[in-house]
Amino acid sequence: MDWQDSLQWPALVITVIAAWMVSSNAKRRRETGFWCFLVSNILWALWGWQDGAYALILLQFFLAFSNVHGVIKNRD
Repeated sequence: MDWQDSLQWPALVITVIAAWMVSSNAKRRRETGFWCFLVSNILWALWGWQDGAYALILLQFFLAFSNVHGVIKNRD
């Protein structure tokens, strides 16, 4: 397994942690969760690029947009 293929594992872990964090009642934890989701979006897109999974890359782009929106809305 090369380093690009191994990107899926930290992406998975960060995604699960982010999902747990954004469900929190604590505002700071939710914001951290959205930032974690953004990191996972980058990792998933990098993994998708090396695998030729262009639909996954597009999905990550739209999810990243949604996560930026979450960061902004969480600050209100």
